[in-house]
Amino acid sequence: MPHVVTQSCCGDASCVYTCPVNCIHPTPDEPDFASAEMLYIDPAACVDCGACVAACPVDAIKPHTRLAEDEHDFLSINSAFYDVPRPRPLLAPVVPPLEVRERPRPLRVAVVGSGPAAMYAADEVLTVPGARVTMVERLPMPYGLARTGVAPDHRRTRGVAAQFDRIREQDGLDLFLNVEVGKDVTHDDLLAHHHAVVYAVGASADRPLDVPGAGLPGTASATEFVAWYNGHPDFADRTFDLSHPRAVVIGNGNVALDVARILTVGPAALAGTDIAPAALDALRRSRVEEVVVAGRRGPAQSAFTLPELVGLRSTPGVSVTVPPDDLGPGPADPKLDVLRGLAPGTDAPRRIRLRYLLSPLRILGRDRAEGVEFGRNALAGDGARAEPTGRTETVDAGLVLSAIGYRGLPVPGLPFDDATGTVPNEHGRVVDPRTGRAVPGAFVAGWIKRGPTGFIGTNKSCALETVRALVDDYNAGVLAEPGTGRGELAALLERRPALTP
Repeated sequence: MPHVVTQSCCGDASCVYTCPVNCIHPTPDEPDFASAEMLYIDPAACVDCGACVAACPVDAIKPHTRLAEDEHDFLSINSAFYDVPRPRPLLAPVVPPLEVRERPRPLRVAVVGSGPAAMYAADEVLTVPGARVTMVERLPMPYGLARTGVAPDHRRTRGVAAQFDRIREQDGLDLFLNVEVGKDVTHDDLLAHHHAVVYAVGASADRPLDVPGAGLPGTASATEFVAWYNGHPDFADRTFDLSHPRAVVIGNGNVALDVARILTVGPAALAGTDIAPAALDALRRSRVEEVVVAGRRGPAQSAFTLPELVGLRSTPGVSVTVPPDDLGPGPADPKLDVLRGLAPGTDAPRRIRLRYLLSPLRILGRDRAEGVEFGRNALAGDGARAEPTGRTETVDAGLVLSAIGYRGLPVPGLPFDDATGTVPNEHGRVVDPRTGRAVPGAFVAGWIKRGPTGFIGTNKSCALETVRALVDDYNAGVLAEPGTGRGELAALLERRPALTP
């Protein structure tokens, strides 16, 4: 097998477009692209040209002869995707260039946010000759969850920042940090200076854990914990009690596994990464020896991806196990096969226990968290739904983190769907639900558009869809001409004393 996609795959599909024989799937125009855990190279079709290696922004693709020992599983993971034949054209999909008709002023777009969706949206806009982008970011540093959401020891994944640096350095992009829409500048301010405003503000809140005791000291969301160890300025003064030998993480997505790994990996492995110094100091003093990661349903419904599990299994000095009773019988499946193959390390100083069929009933403790009472579940007849059995189980712990998902927050001046935590939209055009009509000049991309799904690279195709809708409206004359010159917004921002452009 000439080339292999490995764990750090971000799914941005740059490799797809460079492959001369269309052997990397799913492609963005295939129905399973949005739900894919990673991209896969067909071992029978790959011609070993190496074009994909140069295109990948996170160094996820390697020749099979250069795989590290803990990456050899990706040989079978890639090839297994093609066990079921996939009809495909000989050539990869082509993205036609954006074309604009001549108007009084070149296209000017404001982008709110600077995370992956924002950077990809800006990059697409700047393919239009003469286009200008003004990007505003609430925080003092850019790149959103690509910087503050990716674990510091995932060095290759964090390498996507280099791609964003290149986008940021393009002529035509002006970035203003420490600027909050709704406080320092309004939607109307931005629209007065631009043809359109694209909101790519992500999903910065977390879904709350709604059980008794969830607010006790010693409880927090995984979102807060991740922001803390990644040096997010909003959480610089946050502290976590790591004095108890056991922690519990409720939820079993990729964030849950990241948190469990950071709590158990030896601090020496984190030294030299981008981890916040205060967090590294706290982890050096940590007494946590075991992390229990609890999922409500069964192993087949694990929310984490197979690449993340394979990476977790290779954490040095950490034993990753699943109790046999939690696994039970089941059909052959790559993720289940890895789970069944987990064996406790006899000399591992720290442990991660993946538990299943547990629903939190309450957090135990009076003055602070002392453990979690779980209800035991059983899978329903369809094998996917979990139903309570009436039995309970108690797990002692001094730290309880909930990792049950992110959630978007309302955007000042735009409609908001509280049920989904997104801004109502059609292909990125913001839609007023009262009238069913598009809000002129307002667009969304990323998680605030589609909800917290996908990976860093998923935002690339999402942003492209939004920018194409924007350009269509620009060409149709739907977008009003800016009422001011290009430099006037910058002057307005610089006159505001709280801002640091």
